[in-house]
Amino acid sequence: MAMLQVTDLKVNYGVIQAIKGVSFEVNEGEVIALIGANGAGKTTILHTVTGLIAPKSGKIEFEGKDITKMPAHKIVTLGMAHVPEGRRVFADLSVYENLLMGAFTRKDKDEIAKTLEMVYKRFPRLRERKNQVSGTLSGGEQQMLAMGRALMSHPKILLMDEPSMGLSPLFVNEIFDIIKEVSASGTTVLLVEQNAKKALSIADRAYVLETGKIVLDAAADVLMNDPSIKKAYLGE
Repeated sequence: MAMLQVTDLKVNYGVIQAIKGVSFEVNEGEVIALIGANGAGKTTILHTVTGLIAPKSGKIEFEGKDITKMPAHKIVTLGMAHVPEGRRVFADLSVYENLLMGAFTRKDKDEIAKTLEMVYKRFPRLRERKNQVSGTLSGGEQQMLAMGRALMSHPKILLMDEPSMGLSPLFVNEIFDIIKEVSASGTTVLLVEQNAKKALSIADRAYVLETGKIVLDAAADVLMNDPSIKKAYLGE
């Protein structure tokens, strides 16, 4: 059984149909990429899966449980964490306070302390800057903070929206190395990414989205070598 199963998902913004009957699945332990041009509906899918947008119709199941109409804060407690586009850190709070916000659904103080230590180990820069106000961090550091904050909820699946957006190439490589590490440590990843080449380089499988519809899905290495994909998304 797939960890995350999305079936015939339709989402409207007013009269505009943003998502037109999308179905896909994410199995435990996979890194799955959703790629496509700007405005294809990638972010809308993530927002709908995590309960931030209500779908018009369709079904979303997480570990066999129907979460289609479940509120976002309840979905987090099931083990799903969302790293939003644009990072959305709490700019006026310190790095440490931001990280604790990520653990708001957890009650186990000792375990939270262990998770915090794990996050600091993975992101040494966050430890160095733990008392710094988050709004003063660089873009790359804020992205690390957003990822660290999501990991504080100890998720089974991490949904990431455009983690490379606005970052220098050096930071992009670093962020993608960390995504690989997170995956290797047992967290399933669903990745929405404008940088298709980078996304396909770490994904197991990928779905290609065009104007609200999935037009292609295959193993990431197959898509990497597909001439039409190279031309449309990989800039080759």
